[in-house]
Amino acid sequence: MTFGLDSALATPFWSAVKTGTSKDMRDNWCIGYSDRYTVAVWVGNFEGDSMLDVSGVSGAAPAWHELMLALHREGPSRAPAAPAALVARHVAFAPAIESPRDAWFLRGTEVSHVEVLQRNAATARITSPANGAIIALDPDIPPANQRIVLQTRGGAPDLEYYLNGRSLGSSDRPRRWLPEPGAHRLEIRSADGRVRDTVRFIVRGAS
Repeated sequence: MTFGLDSALATPFWSAVKTGTSKDMRDNWCIGYSDRYTVAVWVGNFEGDSMLDVSGVSGAAPAWHELMLALHREGPSRAPAAPAALVARHVAFAPAIESPRDAWFLRGTEVSHVEVLQRNAATARITSPANGAIIALDPDIPPANQRIVLQTRGGAPDLEYYLNGRSLGSSDRPRRWLPEPGAHRLEIRSADGRVRDTVRFIVRGAS
């Protein structure tokens, strides 16, 4: 979904796939498998020159996609059975800070209900992004689909997000921030101006 519905990573049958792009975009690859085949595609210049903004999604993935379609022209791939150690559960949230969804758990750890603990401004902590995180933007993904989730544990209506000294509003719910390259400081502050928690992170621009 991150790459959009019209993506070379999407097949009309079950498959699993991963792309990769080397530093400076010298080359890229796409490796994926179905219930019958494993296909690996490498795209690059043998002399090691840059591919000029060609990544795994735009370079190797289209070739991988065509090969998989050709291999399965006589019949689709079917999803494998889940490992015995995993169990699926439908998970609901209270309050509904996120939509209900199906999730996988190690057997014995599954839950079907997630409830937010009582909020306490004194113990509020920023949980996303992580302190010291380095976030690299992907040139193949639309900027609007690369928003960074700002989230706290124990947020309350009287606490506000401050990004680089600018208020972003209450921290009582997650916010999706359109990232800007550079070094950033995220704080949560109480109504009296006291800083309750701080994280620093870096956003690297798409190249």
